Amino acid sequence: MNRKVEVYILSGFLGSGKTTLLTQMLQQEQAEKRKVAVVMNELGKVSIDSDSVPEDTPLSELFDGCICCTIQEKLESTMQGLLMDKELDAIYIETTGAAHPVEVLDTVLSPIFADRFSGARIITLLDVLRWKDRASLSVQVRQLIREQVKHADMLILNKTDLLSEGEVSSILFELQTINPHASTLLTTYAKIPANSWKQTKQIEKGSHEGAHVNKALHLKTFVYQFSSQIDLDEFEDWLRNLPDSVYRIKGYLSFEHTSGVYLFQYSYGTPLYLKELVKVPLNLVIIGENLNTETLKQQLASLEKK
Repeated sequence: MNRKVEVYILSGFLGSGKTTLLTQMLQQEQAEKRKVAVVMNELGKVSIDSDSVPEDTPLSELFDGCICCTIQEKLESTMQGLLMDKELDAIYIETTGAAHPVEVLDTVLSPIFADRFSGARIITLLDVLRWKDRASLSVQVRQLIREQVKHADMLILNKTDLLSEGEVSSILFELQTINPHASTLLTTYAKIPANSWKQTKQIEKGSHEGAHVNKALHLKTFVYQFSSQIDLDEFEDWLRNLPDSVYRIKGYLSFEHTSGVYLFQYSYGTPLYLKELVKVPLNLVIIGENLNTETLKQQLASLEKK
């Protein structure tokens, strides 16, 4: 097959809304009956976000490393396998929040199969709250987020409803000085106009700094599996006492005095609970810098009722 395949690289720091955006994109692709595949990268050994991908959509999950550095070869072989085995219109790559998008792009454009693509576009989501308060982040995190903005073909400013119009305008001006060429959208809940990302033009990429900046982030992933229900109030007390170096939590929880399981998402101090209809392992994935995993294990174990 000589069909040219579109590639969309979803970039953005932890908790910016990439999975929410991907879900909407896949719904649009399904409505248009296009054939697409998804590659998801998780820093840890457990997948949480894969449930957002429709069952009939080919999904490749790459665990325990970042596709922009430690597991580049896995991404390359995965892309080659998809091109050989599937007849596709597009491939969507959801990167980890720690990924440098240009390094992912370099891997996608491997000489082995680069001629099979009609162009790979980088779509970066930016949490405007995190950008506004970036002074509280480590130097490495600030550099990474800036690089993700700098190399975007499309830049999506998410969670704009949480700031004033003046604050959003100021942030937009700052971002345009970093990347004046990207098409820009202001969003809430990562909701963008149908097919808007497909009109995005690929911008020629210049030099980039800190290509493997995520190595310097000292990011760790810790997975804890609950064996019983926990008390919601005690859990939220634990959340309130977390250090700022915890950037992202996601997983499945079951609470006392309730039935069923809840999908839990936590980013930038904001928790979100969604009722799930399926039975899944009660895994909780925590991502942050310099995590004390032994302390976290003890704290979470204390929440369980023995």
